[in-house]
Amino acid sequence: MSTTADAIRSADAHSAHTYHPLPVVVASAEGAWMTDVEGRRYLDMLAGYSALNFGHGNRRLIDAARAQLERVTLTSRAFYHDRFAEFCAELAALCGKEMVLPMNTGAEAVETAVKTARKWGYEVKGVPDGHAKIVVAADNFHGRTTTVISFSTDHEARDHYGPYTPGFEIVPYGDLTALASAVTQNTVAVLLEPIQGEAGVLVPPAGYLRGVRELTRERNVLFIADEIQSGLGRTGKTFACEHEGVVPDVYLLGKALGGGVVPVSAVVADRDVLGIFRPGQHGSTFGGNPLACAVALEVIAMLRTGEYQQRATELGEHLHRELNLMVGAGAVTAVRGRGLWAGVDVDPSRGTGREISEKLMELGVLVKDTHGSTIRIAPPLVISKEDLDWGLDQLRSVLGA
Repeated sequence: MSTTADAIRSADAHSAHTYHPLPVVVASAEGAWMTDVEGRRYLDMLAGYSALNFGHGNRRLIDAARAQLERVTLTSRAFYHDRFAEFCAELAALCGKEMVLPMNTGAEAVETAVKTARKWGYEVKGVPDGHAKIVVAADNFHGRTTTVISFSTDHEARDHYGPYTPGFEIVPYGDLTALASAVTQNTVAVLLEPIQGEAGVLVPPAGYLRGVRELTRERNVLFIADEIQSGLGRTGKTFACEHEGVVPDVYLLGKALGGGVVPVSAVVADRDVLGIFRPGQHGSTFGGNPLACAVALEVIAMLRTGEYQQRATELGEHLHRELNLMVGAGAVTAVRGRGLWAGVDVDPSRGTGREISEKLMELGVLVKDTHGSTIRIAPPLVISKEDLDWGLDQLRSVLGA
């Protein structure tokens, strides 16, 4: 049996060092718990950055995948398959939209949205070809492709990958006045995360999303909501935009759409937006494949019950109540988030986010740091209250709170 040290040594020797994982090597997982190669158990308080909203090895999702594996897994988009139409129709209905453009990863969905907005701008809005502008927010995280990092303000993600793709205007997140000033006659879209995850689970000021919706509607600009991490139950609603009663022109979905089983992403909008595409103008061999559709259909069915949104609401209220009790006691300086999702700013005197994450790992809890002394907490929505409380007890222990 491979030991933790052996597995890490081999990984470091044979893989590019694009990540700095915690030194744990997972061998199996179920629900909210993971077990490493040496039999140690850990409470997963990250859930694959919300890709595992429904937990590890969710039986409904595994059964759906297994049944489809026995039938057909890939046809390419050269042919129809018998799960495709149902997937597109059900996902469109979940979003209250008319059409779906399926892809695989979140970054692909964002790239597709950029192309969609530009094409819409030229062919529908009448922007001069080559002059389209998209307004984005500082501290965003939309992926790591060349185009996406061109409008990132994260130097680690962006530096030394130029020349960069033009056509983006960056404004402060949550600043409606700055956003309004940046929108011109050549602006085709505003692309935002309803809650900025990588930045530390930043929730915008109340009314901001409503203001964005009103502004974009007035200026004939598409509002694209990147709900790849915030959507599909994480915040207590199917979509984070719902907390302000906002419906964007375009939803970007991913992560939990594949249930942590297969990568599935999608751009979802009405016909007046996605209807601009013609055969050959965009595509993906694996986008909308039968296996992905089968799993995503089960995800959609699970979300329709409202059970997971309700769990995120109730457990999220408890999570934030307990975390906020730590604020001002010399351990935690701020807590942000919504639903079962929190960014916790640890007092730097207690250690960096990485150091806190490593100490929690030693006690059997897995979280992830970001930006200095911030840790992110986003357990699977299936976590029990008892397990959540146990995880919070370990955090109190590490922080001396």
